[in-house]
Amino acid sequence: MKISVERELLVNALSNLQRAVTPRASLPILEGVLLSAEEGKLTLMAYNMEISMKKELPIVCSEQGDIVISARILFEIIRKVRGTTIQLQTDDHLVCHISCGAAVFDIMGMASEDFPEMPNVAEYKTVTLSSEDLKSMVRQTSFAAAQMEGTRPILTGLDFEIENGQLKVVAIDGNRLAIRKKAINSSEKISFVVSSRAISEAVKIIGEEEQSIVIKVGSRNISFEIDGYILTSRLLEGAYIDYSRSIPQSFAQEIKINVPQIIEIIERISLVIVNDQIKSPVRCALNEDCLTFSCTSSVGRATDCCDIELKGSEFEIGFNNRYLLDALKATEEDEVLVRFNGPNAAAVITPLEGDDYLYLVLPIILK
Repeated sequence: MKISVERELLVNALSNLQRAVTPRASLPILEGVLLSAEEGKLTLMAYNMEISMKKELPIVCSEQGDIVISARILFEIIRKVRGTTIQLQTDDHLVCHISCGAAVFDIMGMASEDFPEMPNVAEYKTVTLSSEDLKSMVRQTSFAAAQMEGTRPILTGLDFEIENGQLKVVAIDGNRLAIRKKAINSSEKISFVVSSRAISEAVKIIGEEEQSIVIKVGSRNISFEIDGYILTSRLLEGAYIDYSRSIPQSFAQEIKINVPQIIEIIERISLVIVNDQIKSPVRCALNEDCLTFSCTSSVGRATDCCDIELKGSEFEIGFNNRYLLDALKATEEDEVLVRFNGPNAAAVITPLEGDDYLYLVLPIILK
């Protein structure tokens, strides 16, 4: 392989491809990026056995070829050298000669034949979303997806449901539920569950400029085409939980709150929480015209309050401070409705009008 490539294009591509690289893999080949050069085009590929990424760059190619190079080392070299053009050349001993200006590096590579086969998406359905819609819907739901440890794998993903021109994204971890809805231009009927980590990595590639994201959904894999990158991931197998049974249909109490004000109060009183949110819940005492927050821990005690108009009977309820903050911040609005069914049932956060989102947070039973 013997090529010339624009340095800025290569460093940007390597920066993003590292999202699909295993930094400390048991197999060294998984720490690498595959470079495949042909006439006028360099294809870069990375695959950590969970997600794969591919990007094509324009080049001047004097000799075709393939090689795998440590993604971290190659990125650091290209990032540190000075100049506009990078020269890459490989020899028969899997050494990659890298030069830019006066700087020259000889880096040992690995055989392309040892690189794992990249996944593809066959017999797929296609959905196109605006980049802003995808970013916002992932941002406003992914926090509620379960972590891998000690949970059902299906709950570590985001559930996508597309039907009748509406996209619904759902996440649930057993303690909280997040639902976001959006009208889209699609006649498809599709449902799938994709790893929260995979789609979060896909969203990180999206730049500032508005663009269309092409999503191809197959029977086992899904791909996202973003700004010239193709990110592919396995779909999570199994049936998603029937979350609809968790959502109350009627409520005993209701308040309208100022979201920025409540976030500030919770963040202030949370300063006394050391490590354990379960032993140190945020206590919310709802009275006719006042909402009082308090928290007690080994560090000390904090209280704060704000004015409200409570519909229903007075009561006190406790929450994990982080769960409550995550839900409130995800609304990205100034005012929301919060509804309750007493101290031992979930709180439900919705917009003042419509049903664009719903956040449900289970309480901590107070002693």
